[in-house]
Amino acid sequence: MKMKKLKQRKVLIIGAGGLGSYLSSFMARISENRQPLYDITIFDDDKVEEKNLSYQNFKVEDIGNFKVKVLDNTLGINSISSKEEYQVLTSKQMQGYDLVICCVDNLAARRLMYKEGHGEDCPVKWLDLRAQGRNGVLISYKVNPQLIVDLLSGADGSFSCQGGEWDGSAKDISAMHIAIAGIATQWIQRWFNDNNDVTDMMVLNV
Repeated sequence: MKMKKLKQRKVLIIGAGGLGSYLSSFMARISENRQPLYDITIFDDDKVEEKNLSYQNFKVEDIGNFKVKVLDNTLGINSISSKEEYQVLTSKQMQGYDLVICCVDNLAARRLMYKEGHGEDCPVKWLDLRAQGRNGVLISYKVNPQLIVDLLSGADGSFSCQGGEWDGSAKDISAMHIAIAGIATQWIQRWFNDNNDVTDMMVLNV
């Protein structure tokens, strides 16, 4: 019997670090009759470093390789349709996806995504995932626009999902980024099934 071809959901994940490496892994495994549900594109220009191994979804043999290439080899070419070894710098790079997901703790990337608008009329539907230490946040394009200014405030630059005070010790490693990646996977599944049946924003502190 010939299997019916599964209609894939096209998503862009910005960032393949702590959040992105786990989110892409969770999503790539969702399939039906061995057909992946998600057509995933990942943008990230970083290579795997020694310091990443304790909290990101990589192994020792991955050190020195581009994170997107490692994830592609690990999860399979059928799960990740495109692996881009550079940053998202323009609005045009976010066009053509059902959902854009920001997994980098970088205000410049967030501002670019938020410029696409908010509410049901915005042309690019987006999801902003954040984790720093014991704190985690999920923010969607549905969020109250009065909160946008505060949500985009803070220092410029890129930051670790382990938080600024983490000294590299194993005893203080936080798994909040994994929790947020799991919650986001559930949010994404429900959103694609009925985009009104999801929260606009969620804050966690454990």
